[in-house]
Amino acid sequence: MIELNQLRCFVAVAEELHFGRAAKRLFMTQPPLSRQIQLLEHALGARLLERTNRHVSLTASGKTFLRDAKLILEFTGQAQETVKRVEKGEIGRLMLGFTAVSGYWQIPQIIALAAQELPEITLVMKEMVSSAQLQALAARTLDIGFVRQPVALFPLAYHCVLREPLCVALPASSALTARPRIRLRDFAGQPFIMYSASEGKYFYDCIAGLFAQASIVPHYVQHCSQTHTILGLVRAGVGLAIVPESARQLGFPDVEFRPLSHPDAVAEIHMAWRQDGETPAMAAFRQLVITHCTASGAITRKKLTARRPLPKLR
Repeated sequence: MIELNQLRCFVAVAEELHFGRAAKRLFMTQPPLSRQIQLLEHALGARLLERTNRHVSLTASGKTFLRDAKLILEFTGQAQETVKRVEKGEIGRLMLGFTAVSGYWQIPQIIALAAQELPEITLVMKEMVSSAQLQALAARTLDIGFVRQPVALFPLAYHCVLREPLCVALPASSALTARPRIRLRDFAGQPFIMYSASEGKYFYDCIAGLFAQASIVPHYVQHCSQTHTILGLVRAGVGLAIVPESARQLGFPDVEFRPLSHPDAVAEIHMAWRQDGETPAMAAFRQLVITHCTASGAITRKKLTARRPLPKLR
C-alpha cells in the first residue's frame, strides 16, 4: 500500500537527485528516507531510482511516476485546503427561498453582497410564498427562507431582516395625489384593490387589520395575489391600493406613491432557517445578512425560536 509520506520522500529525492539534500529538505536522516523509497519501490514492483555512492538518477519508471506522484500530492493538498474552507463557511451551496415582493430590492441587494463577500458559496434562488418556504424548510429542500411572518414551528429560527413602511399607490389622475400623506379615513368609499385573502394572506391581514382599527370600509373592487398586478390595476385607474414601500422599485409609470399616516403600517421580512444540521456556509451567509441589514438600518433586532414539536404544515 502506497502512503503519501512515501510519495513526498520520492519527490524530494527525485528533484534533488541527492539523498543527503533530500533528507535535509524533509527534516529527517538518510536511513529512514532510504527505507521509505525501498518500501515505495516494493509496493510498485518497480525500481524508481538508480543510485551509486556518487550518483542518483531516475529510471524510466521513476520519470513517469514522478509526474503522477506530484499530481497526487497536489490534489491531496487541494483537498485539504477545500475541507478547511468548507469548515470556515467559505465554500458551499445554499437553496434560498424568497417572496415576490422581497425580490424587488432587498433580496437582490443581499445576493449581490454575497457574490462579493462569499464568492464561492453558490446561491440557488427559489421564489415561493411564505407558507411554501416553511414547508420546504421542514422537508430540508430549502436551507434559508425569507418569509413575511414567523410561525412558531420547531426547529425553525427567525431573524427580522427588514421592516418597511406600507404606502399608498394611486393613479396619477387621483385627486388624493395632492395630499402629502394619506390617512386611513381617506379610503372610505374609495375603490380599493386588495390583496387576496389566501395567496396574499400576509398583506391582506395587515391591511384589513388597519381598516378594522379605523372602522373604515373601502369599496373593494379587486383582490389580487401579486403586487405588480395590483399596481397595473392602479395604473389603469381601477382603484387605490396599499403596498409595501419596495413596490416603488417596479417603476410603474402613471402610478403615484404617498406615505400612509399610521404608526402600525409596517411590513416585515424574516430570515428563517433550521437550527438542526446547520452547515458552515449557512452560518456564514446568515451572519453576512444580519450584519448587512443591521448596518443599513433595515433590521429590527429580533429572534424567535420555537420549542414545540413540528406539526404538519398545510
